[in-house]
Amino acid sequence: MPSFVKALGQAGSCSPGMTPNTGCCSPGAVQRWLPILAWLPDYSMQWLKMDVIAGLSVGLTVIPQALAYAEVAGLPPQYGLYSAFMGCFVYFFLGTSRDVTLGPTAIMSLLVSFYTFHEPAYAVLLAFLSGCIQLVMGFLRLGFLLDFISCPVIKGFTSAATVTIAFGQIKNLLGLQNIPRQFFLQVYHTFLSIGETRLGDAMLGLVCMLLLLVLKLMRDHVPPAHPEMPPGVWLSRGLVWAATTARNALVVSFAALVAYSFEVTGCQPFVLTGETAEGLPPVRTPPFSVTTANGTISFTEMVQDMGAGLAVVPLMGLLESIAVAKAFGKTPATHTPGLTNVLGSLVSSYPITGSFGRTAVNAQSGVCTPAGGLVTGALVLLSLDYLTSQFYYIPKAALAAVIIMAVAPLFDAKIFRTLWRVKRLDLLPLCVTFLLCFWEVQYGILAGALVSLLLLLHAVARPETQVSEGPVVILQPASGLHFPTVEALREAILSRALEASPPRSLVLDCTHVCSVDYTVVLGLGELLQDFHKQGASLVFVGLQVPVLRVLLSADLKGFQHFSTLEEAEKYLGQEPGTQPYNISEDSVLEHKVALLKA
Repeated sequence: MPSFVKALGQAGSCSPGMTPNTGCCSPGAVQRWLPILAWLPDYSMQWLKMDVIAGLSVGLTVIPQALAYAEVAGLPPQYGLYSAFMGCFVYFFLGTSRDVTLGPTAIMSLLVSFYTFHEPAYAVLLAFLSGCIQLVMGFLRLGFLLDFISCPVIKGFTSAATVTIAFGQIKNLLGLQNIPRQFFLQVYHTFLSIGETRLGDAMLGLVCMLLLLVLKLMRDHVPPAHPEMPPGVWLSRGLVWAATTARNALVVSFAALVAYSFEVTGCQPFVLTGETAEGLPPVRTPPFSVTTANGTISFTEMVQDMGAGLAVVPLMGLLESIAVAKAFGKTPATHTPGLTNVLGSLVSSYPITGSFGRTAVNAQSGVCTPAGGLVTGALVLLSLDYLTSQFYYIPKAALAAVIIMAVAPLFDAKIFRTLWRVKRLDLLPLCVTFLLCFWEVQYGILAGALVSLLLLLHAVARPETQVSEGPVVILQPASGLHFPTVEALREAILSRALEASPPRSLVLDCTHVCSVDYTVVLGLGELLQDFHKQGASLVFVGLQVPVLRVLLSADLKGFQHFSTLEEAEKYLGQEPGTQPYNISEDSVLEHKVALLKA
């Protein structure tokens, strides 16, 4: 993410009316629901120029990626393009960040391949249902559910998805045929068939990967433009920037030209993409049933077939969109991906989400408003209408190279070393998610989330405590006290105070305790009685107002509290039977009445 934020800082300047990454949205309700009203009245020709440049840059990136991601999803190539334009138009009206782009991504395509059985009808219906679920989550403000998916779980999933996607393209990179899609079978059959590698595909794929890598490195080292640049240098920089930004389109076009040249000579050493349906997709309702040779599959049966995908796909789609928006300094609107998926399903789109790579291209291109998406969407529609016949000659090895280079940055090898250094226990959910996702994605995410939740519950049930030993024991819990902590707290107090010989008094320092529940109150009452029977004292220090209000309301016998540790120690140091230091029954009663009134 830091690289994307850095890229954002290199974006072209916009008109003063729209500051970077904040837009000019007012707090008005209408503008919150229709953000276009915030920036459209101030739109300028300078913004138009920058938006057109950015829109073309993203368009030249998304077209080859869409064709490649359709392969990852196990769908015909045109479905990648069908999924690439609706997000551009929806975000034009509802976009809250000028940089974010919505469309097909590698991870979402992988999830689609898992849950739709490579059937377009299932993929389109999944887009519709995922969008509906995302809209419901947005309107009911259920986004907090995503907070229970921790960063190690997300990192484990994305890393496993990266390995799965990249290895899944080895067959296309080497020209291998009849390789199953299940990961473990794929690994086995790929190595089993390695002797059947097609030399032409392998050489072309490696050359394409090398070209993409060189162009990416050149793009990262293009110097920023400044007014003092000589015209020749400025023009050269612009040409290099354009070529490196549109590297996917250039490399795929180069590969298609090479394949076409061989086709003309009557010798074709590459596996080609083949026929792509021409023209724009028809506007129609999603397929709520499918007719096959064996009969009709009803809507209910289709939903049952997709199973856990109806939870995994919308949740991961929201997570990816939110992560992209936050990386570029903007609070995301959770209803936008949902509406995009619902409307996209009307034009045969499969589920989409925010794209890190294309959003970075958008920001680096100097986009000023979401209007840049109109140019991108128009470019995708033009390619559907006029270029689909040319897609026939694109070698699958070239698309495999595009996919591998696109997903490679998603594998975060540093996270393992970072967690080992920062908190080794967090490696557990990461590794559980990473390993199980190779088996089934839903099991990996669910198991990782459960492990994270168990670690959280363990921290709640067994909070860390600081203990100071002496004539008086001082015990300070590091967090709130809730019902799972009662037994652990009781054991800690008894072992250090009442089981000593002779029994010692104890000060419970509640400075960091912000809440208690009824079970804790009962447990504290029993401890007060135990201390009284042993002739020792249990007193409380540093009680916050909400906690003090609860304890006073419970009328615990023998309950005594002090503002400071010094007051408590001074009281406990007095002779037995004397009055509590600096506290009287009248003052306690007045304090209790005041708290109850509050």
